[in-house]
Amino acid sequence: MIKSSENIVISVNELTKKFGDFTAVNRISFEVKESEIFGFLGANGAGKTTAIKMLIGILKPTSGKANIAGFDIYTETENVKKNIGYMSQKFSLYEDLTISENINFFGGIYGLSDDEIKNKSEELLTKLKFNEIKNNLVSSLPLGWKQKLAFSLAIFHSPKIVFLDEPTSGVDPITRRQFWDLIYEATNNGITVFVTTHYMDEAEYCNRISIMVDGEIEALDSPINLKDKFKLNSIDDIFYLLARKSKRKE
Repeated sequence: MIKSSENIVISVNELTKKFGDFTAVNRISFEVKESEIFGFLGANGAGKTTAIKMLIGILKPTSGKANIAGFDIYTETENVKKNIGYMSQKFSLYEDLTISENINFFGGIYGLSDDEIKNKSEELLTKLKFNEIKNNLVSSLPLGWKQKLAFSLAIFHSPKIVFLDEPTSGVDPITRRQFWDLIYEATNNGITVFVTTHYMDEAEYCNRISIMVDGEIEALDSPINLKDKFKLNSIDDIFYLLARKSKRKE
């Protein structure tokens, strides 16, 4: 656990989700501090997505507690949603709208004023070097460009936390590196990043990581501490060591 004196923005205590007799997430507990990059790892079927859905307020837990950005996930769901960003595993923008139309749409959804949208839109288009193609349909963009735009819009309203569900899936290594530059920039601006990934080299970029197996957290620490604890040279080796314990089928 992180020391209580630090600014904790995610606090989870024995969070559990059952579907009938099946326990998808079993009494997980952890804390994440402000501006931290927290990697949430696990094989398919480990319970990661179910856990995230509870944390962002779209799935009600069976038991346990969680506080996100200072708000209770049971009683203050709308406040949770206002203070987080979310980028799903599947591309979450509107491909039949232009880049500018997507920016304006999401700015409105987040409740930004027209002036805020205008100013932030100009900054974003310049930052991503999209000024000359701002009127192009999103469907025309390469996957890597779409992912960078999706991430930029997930934090368009300057949330306290952004949840990223395998954000670099399917993109090339160079684009993945550029995407992580955006993540580092976000944390420098005070945004906490909660990220899932199947790329174990990306796990090395995180301040701390947790590894879920069969709905439970089997390991949680910094990458360097985990490698020291398990006497292994990479997070990849640790991941597979723990994943082999799984009794669930994908």
